Amino acid sequence: MPSHIKAALTATSLSIPIVDSRLALGTWQDVFLWEHRDHPGPRRVIVHIG
Repeated sequence: MPSHIKAALTATSLSIPIVDSRLALGTWQDVFLWEHRDHPGPRRVIVHIG
């Protein structure tokens, strides 16, 4: 049950605009990876530029 609540409250994908080869984030914006496990495994990051 706790894993279902955590999955519902956190995002699994993100779209960020890129301007001049840099992430177009606001002044107070940042990107974080929040892992819910005690022993996280390897992760893949997939970037789609279209």
